[in-house]
Amino acid sequence: MNTGFLLINKPEEWTSHDVVGYLRGVTHIKKIGHAGTLDPFATGLLIVGVGRAATKRLDEFKNLDKVYTTTITLGKTTDTFDKTGTTTTEFHEKNTPPSEKKIREIITSFIGTIQQLPPMYSAKKVNGKKLYELARKGITIERQPNTITIHDITIISYTYPTLTIRVTCSTGTYIRTLAHDIGQKLETGAYCETLHRDAIGPYTSINKPTPKELTTENWQSYLLDIPSENK
Repeated sequence: MNTGFLLINKPEEWTSHDVVGYLRGVTHIKKIGHAGTLDPFATGLLIVGVGRAATKRLDEFKNLDKVYTTTITLGKTTDTFDKTGTTTTEFHEKNTPPSEKKIREIITSFIGTIQQLPPMYSAKKVNGKKLYELARKGITIERQPNTITIHDITIISYTYPTLTIRVTCSTGTYIRTLAHDIGQKLETGAYCETLHRDAIGPYTSINKPTPKELTTENWQSYLLDIPSENK
């Protein structure tokens, strides 16, 4: 079998395209794609289709709900809404840090179907141009909000300024934007320090290989023949 799906645990600093490029070299198959981009600083599950029969089915996975674990740093904002960006504002240390009760109240307000503005530093296209290409030139343009659904937000731990949460959400949700918006409501500012995609629908990142664990000799042993739900 040389066509099917690979469930990959993307490492930090790899782009989703890097993963595809690496796997093309390992498999010697050109027709490879993925179901949903992860930011370079993010880690976690990437569903990769190998071969034409698999890549033409990738859209089946793109609309599945996602689960993310993110560590948010309160007290600062950055232009990218994550740790890779330039600091834009800082919270005054003399102000009292928010309590966990306050944070719980704030994050509860994001649960449900809401409008979310895509960040300028994103691959979303407006008038044929990727937003991050404009942002890198210092250009900010008007964006239309997306309708998304956040099913659940669970606080895993909190010791100011570090807040770790798990988010279950619909496709199209920007966790970086959620972190930024939580910081705005708390009046402290916030950005994403780490981001891990735990799951896409029923598929999880647990015990999944990183790209470099796959070789020309063993990659087929990781290949899955996932039945189509459209049959």
